Amino acid sequence: MKKLSILIVLATAIGFAQNADEKQLKKVYSTSLTNGQSYAWLDHLSNKIGGRLSGSSNAAKAVQYTKAELEKLGLDKVWLQEVMVPKWERGKAEKGYFMSGSQKIKVPICALGGSVATKNGGVEAEVIEVQNFEDLKSLGKENIQGKIVFYNRPMQPDLISTFEAYGGCVNQRYAGAKEAIKYGAVGVVVRSMNLRMDDFPHTGSMSYGDISVADRIPAAAISTNGAELLSKQLKKDPKTKFGFTMHCKQYEDVMSHNVIGQITGSEFPNEIIIVGGHLDSWDLGDGSHDDGAGVVQSMEVLRLLKETGYKPKRTIRVVLFMNEENGLRGGRKYAEVAKEKGEKHVFALESDAGGFTPRGFSFDCSDENFAQVESWRKLFKPYLIHYFEKGGSGADIGPLKDDQIVLAGLRPDSQRYFDHHHAENDTFDAVNKRELELGAATMTSLVYLFDKYGTRKPSKIKGK
Repeated sequence: MKKLSILIVLATAIGFAQNADEKQLKKVYSTSLTNGQSYAWLDHLSNKIGGRLSGSSNAAKAVQYTKAELEKLGLDKVWLQEVMVPKWERGKAEKGYFMSGSQKIKVPICALGGSVATKNGGVEAEVIEVQNFEDLKSLGKENIQGKIVFYNRPMQPDLISTFEAYGGCVNQRYAGAKEAIKYGAVGVVVRSMNLRMDDFPHTGSMSYGDISVADRIPAAAISTNGAELLSKQLKKDPKTKFGFTMHCKQYEDVMSHNVIGQITGSEFPNEIIIVGGHLDSWDLGDGSHDDGAGVVQSMEVLRLLKETGYKPKRTIRVVLFMNEENGLRGGRKYAEVAKEKGEKHVFALESDAGGFTPRGFSFDCSDENFAQVESWRKLFKPYLIHYFEKGGSGADIGPLKDDQIVLAGLRPDSQRYFDHHHAENDTFDAVNKRELELGAATMTSLVYLFDKYGTRKPSKIKGK
């Protein structure tokens, strides 16, 4: 009888807790959808400031704007964290074309981030089309020397996860120039990382590795439509020449900042939860989806907690990272300082997959912590949040990884993300207000649950 009474008490307590959680989540979603701030913040970032390339004046304006907005929220502390970042500028608009007989056919291109400029007014040479680095090896220097390498491996269209499709071909963008240099190429053109057929070239980071500046070659992205045209032309005439002009320039590193705001925990102030996105963006559009959405959603998490009257047990920080796109300096600096200070981070959530309809989260954590997350699934069901999977979190929070912390990434519907990713059409008009606000509420709800219940310690392995 005594055991039965204990079970009844426990069941009642669990029921009360679940009811309280349901009420808090409902309050969070309702507040975000009826009195949200994220869309107005994004409007300012996108339309009043614009693209926020690392090291640029716009990036500096974004730092000051978001710091001021966080200060308006009445947080316990708001500060800037210094970080040295690369400074690269695109310069005048790029021009690309191929020759079809005596006719010059223009195609949309853009410089890849970090590329050197073309010399002497441009480069024009025969093109050789490849799918991967193995093709370069098979062709050899005798067939590549003095030519432009055209990487034309598309994102795999039958993969439902567009991020998986992106991961399957992004190495040609990142390391394509470095590999082509080994075989004497004079330039590189890479098919844009985009599943849609359009005329928008998509930029992104690339690396020359340890190749000297004098030996580097220019690297450009070509739109998917442009890539198809060039490929068809090469089938007609393998001796087709391609030409392009770029005026980009790399400068010395400059000082920038991560932006950090904090609500200090009432019971466990030394246990830190962070939520964040990256403040920098590429310069072709205004960076609304990548990652203006993640920035304003992360800011909104702290505002929603305060607006709904919730007082966190643990310290909750919003971190707006600088330089995710071409260096990850902000994420590394934050983790470095946290380690130096001996800070204990227990949970980190990142939003860097666009402002589309939220579907759930991915987690990098122990089995014990994932089991706890699974127990919360029913709380999210009314909001159509169903995706809870292990594997992956976010680039900027990755440097915090250790055996104790739980890392997570917001996972919106990704089918349209790469239509805009790193391109001129990553603009404010492509973001849906309601979807953005749903994402902010979903993030807030997960932060609330981790703050209330904490994290689980991994089980010790027997015999260890």
